[in-house]
Order: sequence, then C-alpha cells, then structure tokens
Amino acid sequence: RAAPLRNLSVAALRPAGRHVGRMDALEKVRDALSSLPRPLKRVLFIGFDMVGLFGVLWLSFAIRLAPPYAPPGPAHLGLMLLAPVIAVPVFVRLGLYRAVIRYLPERALWTMIEAMLVATVIWVAALFVAEALRLAVFPRTVPLFYFVFGTLLVAGSRFLAKGLLSLPERNMGHARGVVIYGAGSAGTQLAEALRNGSRNYVVAFLDDDRTLWGRDVAGIRVYPPAKLDELIRNRGVREVVLSIASADAGQRGRIVAELSRLPVKIRTLPAISDIVAGKYQVGQLREIDIDDLLGRSAVPADPVLVASILRERVILVTGAGGSIGAELTGLIVRQRPTKLVLLEANEFALYEVERHLRAVADVPIVAVLGSVCDAPLVRRTLTEHRVEVVFHAAAHKQVPLLEANVLEAVRNNVFGTRVLVEAAVEAGIGRFVLISTDKAVRPSSVMGATKRWAELIVRQAGRDRPYCAVRFGNVLGSNGSVVPLFREQIAAGGPVTLTDSRMTRYFMSIHEAAELIVQAGALAEGGDVFLLEMGEPVAIRELAENMIRLAGLTVKTADNPGGDIALVETGMRPGEKLVEELFFDPANAQRTSQPRILKAAPASLRAKQLTAALAALEAAARAGDEAEVRRQLFAVIEE
Repeated sequence: RAAPLRNLSVAALRPAGRHVGRMDALEKVRDALSSLPRPLKRVLFIGFDMVGLFGVLWLSFAIRLAPPYAPPGPAHLGLMLLAPVIAVPVFVRLGLYRAVIRYLPERALWTMIEAMLVATVIWVAALFVAEALRLAVFPRTVPLFYFVFGTLLVAGSRFLAKGLLSLPERNMGHARGVVIYGAGSAGTQLAEALRNGSRNYVVAFLDDDRTLWGRDVAGIRVYPPAKLDELIRNRGVREVVLSIASADAGQRGRIVAELSRLPVKIRTLPAISDIVAGKYQVGQLREIDIDDLLGRSAVPADPVLVASILRERVILVTGAGGSIGAELTGLIVRQRPTKLVLLEANEFALYEVERHLRAVADVPIVAVLGSVCDAPLVRRTLTEHRVEVVFHAAAHKQVPLLEANVLEAVRNNVFGTRVLVEAAVEAGIGRFVLISTDKAVRPSSVMGATKRWAELIVRQAGRDRPYCAVRFGNVLGSNGSVVPLFREQIAAGGPVTLTDSRMTRYFMSIHEAAELIVQAGALAEGGDVFLLEMGEPVAIRELAENMIRLAGLTVKTADNPGGDIALVETGMRPGEKLVEELFFDPANAQRTSQPRILKAAPASLRAKQLTAALAALEAAARAGDEAEVRRQLFAVIEE
C-alpha cells in the first residue's frame, strides 16, 4: 500500500508545478498591466474598442451575407469606420473609461449595455442619412448583430480583464481601493506617492469644494463626500485617507465621526510640520487615533504661564512612571528646568521613564525609587534636592481594585498625600499641584472618595500658599483606561465588553491634560481646586463602536449578525457611576485667564474638622477595620 501512495504523491506534484508556473505567468502579466500609467491604460482600451467594434461589424456582415460575398465598398467601409468613432465618445460620456477595472461591479454591465445601445442607435441614424443620400444601403440585421456582438466584446473584455487583475488580490489579500479625502496639493502628492510606491489603487478624491465635483485632479475624478457610500459598494473602496490639513479639530472630528460609520479603514496624512521635520514622508500614513473623534480644537498653551512654573526650577513629579506622570515629565524637560526629580514606586516604570528622558533631553534627572507614604524618604528627597515645585500624580486609580482593597487605597491616596503635603510645607516648597479626578465629585467609589480627601488636604494646607488640585475626567490612552482595553479586545477579535450602554464619560488627550495641569499650577493662589473643561461627555458604547469601525471592522448586532466584533454588557461594577460630574456646583465655577481651566467654589470644611476626621480615619485604618474605614471615608464628604 505504501509504494502506490509514494508514486501518487510524486505524480501529483507535476500538475501542481505546471499550475504554479501558469499562476506565475498570469501574475507577471497582471503586474505588467497594473504598472502601466492610467492614461496609457485608457488609450489601450480606446484602441481595443475601435479595432474590436470594426471587427464586430465585419463579422456582422459576414454572418448576414454568408460567404462568398463581395467585400464592402468605400462607402460601406466609411460607415463601418464611423461606428467605433461614434461609440468611443459615448463610452467616454457614460464613464466606461473612468471605471477601475479591478473593482468593476456586476451592475456596470447595464451601463455597458446602455452605452452600446446608444452608440448603435446613433450609428443607425447615420445609416438612414447615408441611405437617404443614396451613398450606401446596409442590411437591416447588421445593426442588430453589431449591438449584440459589440456588447459581448465590450463587457466580456472588461470582465475578463477584471478577472485577470483581481487574481493576485484574491491570493495575496493586500491590494485595496483607496479614496483620498481632500483634493488639494497634499492630496495630489499623496496620490502620486501611493501610485508609485504602493499596490493600493487610488479610486477617487472626495472634497467639500463644490467647484471640483465631477472634475479630474491628477487624472482622478473628484466626488462629493456623500458619494462615498456608493464608491464603497461599486468600486471596491476599502480605505479612506484624510488629506485635510486646512480643517480645524472640530471639522476633522466631524469628518472622522461620519467616516467611522462606514465599512472602511481610515488613515490620515501626517501633519505638514511632521513631514517638514522629517518624521514622515508624503507617502507615509498614520492610523486615525481615537483622539481625532473628540473634535476638540487645540487651545495653545500660554508660554508665559508654563515657563513661570517650570523654567530654571527644581521639579519633583511623583508617580512619574504612570501615564500622566510620564507625559508631565516630557513636558517639563522641554522647558529646561534646573533639575527634574522622579519619584516612583514601580521599579520598571521608573527605569523606563528615566531612560526615555535621558535620551531626549540634556537636563539633570534624579530617579528616586520609593513611595509617597515613606515620610523619611519624601522629606529627604525634598530637602536634599531643594525642590521648588511638586506635581503629585502618584495614586491608586483602578475603581474595582480599590473597592476590594480599601485599606491600601486610603494608605496611598489619603495618607500618602498628607505625608507629601506636610513635608512640602515643612520644606517651604513654593508650589504644589495635586492631580485629581472627576470621580472626586459626589463620589460613589473608594477611589473617588480618597481623591476627594486628597483635595481637602491640599486645600487646607494651601490656604496661604499656592497649592492646588486639578480635577479632570478620563485621559485617552492612559494606563488602565478603557481605550487600551478596547484596542486589546478588538485586536483579539472581540467581544468588546461594556459595563452599561448608558454610561458616559468625559475624555481628553493626555498631552492636552498635561499642558493644562501645568498652567493650572501656575494660576494657583491658595488652596484652589481647578477643573479642566472636558467638552461634551462621550457615550462609552459609541466610543467602542467608533473604535471598531476605525479598525476597519463592523459591529455585530441583531440587524447585522455577520459583523466582525460583538459588544457585550457585563453590568456595572461596585463604585461605578453611569454619569461622571466635574462640579459640585457648576453655577459657582469661576473662569480663569485660560479658557479651558475653571476654578471651583471653596470647600466649607474647617481645619479642625479635617484634622479630627483624619485622626479617626487613621485609627480605623491602623486597626484594620475596613467597615469603619469605609464609613469614615464617606461620612466626612457627605457632611
């Protein structure tokens, strides 16, 4: 039994080898045709149609008269040549030479039939004129044969070419139809770069400028944005590239939001400043980030405010290895401080942020491994390095974890802040900035309550010195936030988990948050709580759906059971709220010189009350009484 199997396997290889050879030959032909310039492809098609339609007429005569028959005379030849001359302008008008053959839809057959019918009718009209002038008489069946055979020639040649050109795409899976949104100079340069250096095919431009609609730019037709859905259905479009440098953040956000509802991948041309700086080339594209969906117009940071708190000063950042802390340190070193001190409890995070900062800036950097709860370490760090400004970003922030670990949450977030604030006052630190959260407003979670206590501690200590807390919502892409989780779940094929479809949250970019934190610190006068203007709240379900669409995938729903990624509700976890707030009393929020920074109304808790409350909370924590700690934690805030 083994010998015949061996013989069979060897014999089976031979036809497979011939098949591979044929496939290689077809792919070479396909590559040669695809590499031709688009104008040359049109010329070739026009020439083919001219010769082919003339041949069709000759065949029609041969069938009608049957051999042997007299060859056509000069008048008949002239009218036969007239047929393709009439047909080509009709084909041009109806878009037969504008279609991308690789993505030719089946419905294009009706356009070809219509074009051939119109061309035949016009030619028949010319025949009647010739007959009336007694130039020539054609058999009545010849136009019928011409229409039938001409349609077969025109449609057959195009669908045959489509099959040939689509062959590698089916096997290799990397070619795609691309639409460029923006027909300006950057868009045309991008089209040329994609044409020369990519297997992707630029199908069309989209542009909001009505004067460009229907025109060709760089040999590519310009359509209104409303036509994108039709281009996706009919032209095989699978990707949209944004080239809209002139659009502000609000317009860009609206465009991305609209595009994200369609089944296409969205990428964008990098900023011109990045191209000039050499970070990108024109043909290089970056992925659309979820930041682009916020549509928040950038408010430039006040350089005077930023420099006044950072330049030529010794700065301490606690929690420097976290997402906010790391962003702050990157912003700080660009302002050339005298020294930057990094305090971080996580060894690897401290190593990473120090390594990155030393690579990008020539600023003295001191890395201190330890916790803000270590009072001797904190005092020694502040005095030894003569720290002038403190940014306190160290905190436990995961709501579900802190609900289950209330003693650690209080130890780090409340007592750690007290240790740092008391040491800062003792060392005569000029400015102190606490990074807080919107969860501190009417908190329902241990995390939110501990951050509210931290705000009160800073406010009490800062009554006569420029200490402040800065409160804001979620930061896109920060460690432990929902955005990296959604990205991970989408990359794994889903499902994407939501706690509740009704939940909304405030979001801002991490870079904007860092800039506003620094400016708020510069605005502090004494015990202030600043609120960063977060815009409109975002529905978490809508955020998840947009992220799925930005990845070029579809959402699986009851109406779309064939979608790629499903959304699954897991139910709200302890301590979570459906809606977060930024203000206890929005009516009393005060404006500042920075339009994105507001100041909250003062708290009414007195120094003696806070001192007594902290003592009671500390006693319960030392006793390990979680229930009492939880009660004390919320009781003071409610009062």
